Amino acid sequence: MSIRIATFNAENLMSRFDFSGYRNELRQDRVSQLYDFSSEAQYRQAEIARAVSLTDDTRQLTALAIAEADADILCLQEVESLDTLHRFEYGYLFKMIGDGYRHKVLVDGNDSRGINLALMARDKTLDGAPIEILEVTSHAHLTYEAAGLYVPELKELAQPHDRILKRDCLEVDIKVGNKRLTIYVVHFKSMGGPRDGVDGRSFTMPVRVAEAGAVRKIISDRFGVDGGGKRYVIAGDFNDYTEKLVITGDRRTGYQFTPAKEDDGAVRVLTADGFTENVVMRRPEMDRWTLYHTRGPEERHLCQLDYLLASPALTRTNRDRKPDIIRSGQPWRTLFPAGQEVVRFPRTGWDRPKASDHCPVAMTFDMV
Repeated sequence: MSIRIATFNAENLMSRFDFSGYRNELRQDRVSQLYDFSSEAQYRQAEIARAVSLTDDTRQLTALAIAEADADILCLQEVESLDTLHRFEYGYLFKMIGDGYRHKVLVDGNDSRGINLALMARDKTLDGAPIEILEVTSHAHLTYEAAGLYVPELKELAQPHDRILKRDCLEVDIKVGNKRLTIYVVHFKSMGGPRDGVDGRSFTMPVRVAEAGAVRKIISDRFGVDGGGKRYVIAGDFNDYTEKLVITGDRRTGYQFTPAKEDDGAVRVLTADGFTENVVMRRPEMDRWTLYHTRGPEERHLCQLDYLLASPALTRTNRDRKPDIIRSGQPWRTLFPAGQEVVRFPRTGWDRPKASDHCPVAMTFDMV
C-alpha cells in the first residue's frame, strides 16, 4: 500500500479583490501603475477588470499543475478559505480530474493577508486503500514565550508574547487503510527585501528558525524527541533554502548555473540529527529547485523553497523512491539548466499567467 503526497504554494488562491493599491502604491499591480486614475471608484473598476481577466488563465494553469502532481493528499499554501477552495475545485480542477479531493481541511491562521494553509485528500489511494481524516489541530496560537524560543536576535522582529507561526502549523491525523500518518502543513515567514544593509534572507532568518523550532517542538512533544517511530511529513513553503544555483551570463553568451551552499537556515533545524529527511535531496544537485528568484540580471538564482520532510519511519521503507517536481507551470522567464527544459502548459506567459511562482513537489511513500 502506498500514498502519494504533494505540497504546492498556489500563490494567492483568493476570491476577493484587493483595492489597497489605490492608497498604497507598493500594493498596486504594475499594470495599474501605467495609468492615472481620477477617482477610487475608477481604480476599483479597473482593478476588478484586471484581476478577472488574469484569473481564469492562472487558475487553469494552477489546476493543471495539481493534476500533474496526481497526489492522494495535497498540502496547499496561500488559500483564502474553504469556500474559495470548493469554487476552485468545482470550476477548474474537476474538469481535469473529476471527483477527486472529497476531503478538505482549512483553518484560519495568523496571516494578515488572509492566506491560509489547507489540505485536500482523495477518498482512496490509487491502489484502493481508504483515506480518512481523523483529527485536525491548529497551532496558530503558540507564542515565542510559550514555546521557549524567544532569543535576542528576534528583538527587531518580534516580542515574546507574539505568535510564533506567521501562518500556522496545521496538524492533520490521517488513516490510510489500517496505517496512521500525520501531516504538518506549514508556510514560514517570507524573506522580504534588504533592510539596513542586510539582505532579506539574513534579516528575517531568526523568525523562520524559530518557526522551525516550534514545529519540531510540536512533533517532539507528541511523539518524542526522536520521532517515536511514527510516520509524519512536514510539508510546505519554508521560504528558505540550504543551497541555490546562482545564475550568471545572458542570452547572448549563455547562462551559467553555479551551486552554492548555505550553512544556516530553518530547514536544518528540522533535518538535524535525522529528525526528518528532505527527500528532494535524493535528486541530483542541479535538479532540486522549486522556485526561480530574480531582482534583475544582477541577482538571479534557482532554489528549493518547497519541502516534503519525512520522518525516519517513512524514509527507511522508501529508500529507492524519489520525488517529482512539476515545473510545466513555470513562466517562460524562468531559466532552466541545460537538459531540464519542460513543455509548458498551454497559455503560459512570459511572467504571467502561470500556475504559481512555486513548483509542486510530490512523492509516493510505501506504507509498510
